[in-house]
Amino acid sequence: MDKASRNPRRFKHYLALLTIISLFLIGCSSTQRFSKEDEDSNSRYERSKSSEEFDNTGLETTNGEIYNMYDLTAAHKTYPFNTIVRVTNLSTGKSVRLRINDRMPDYNPRIIDISYGAAIKLDMLTSGIAEVKLEVLKWGK
Repeated sequence: MDKASRNPRRFKHYLALLTIISLFLIGCSSTQRFSKEDEDSNSRYERSKSSEEFDNTGLETTNGEIYNMYDLTAAHKTYPFNTIVRVTNLSTGKSVRLRINDRMPDYNPRIIDISYGAAIKLDMLTSGIAEVKLEVLKWGK
């Protein structure tokens, strides 16, 4: 039998020390950014960034075309390229037709990522994210 288990007072000190160390390690552990779907924290994050920081204009999209942030395009996890969709911002009622030309990562909790130009039309620049209705108008190939 070790000394800590024979002395209850010493055992309490070991337990307190173990608890403090555990809390410290938990506090220092890394977490995935925005792993929780928290609209308020996501919208505050989006508002704090300028459009230039998200501008990938000139880079290739997944389908090989050159991305322009002002085009009315979007990224979707599974829809075929060149699919035409109508995205409606449920809080404003504004809608826009977009063409799918890129992919978004599987871990992304959103259903669609839209271009800056589309966000302007949908009045989403302040919120950064919004609840939307997504309708397929024409399937791509």
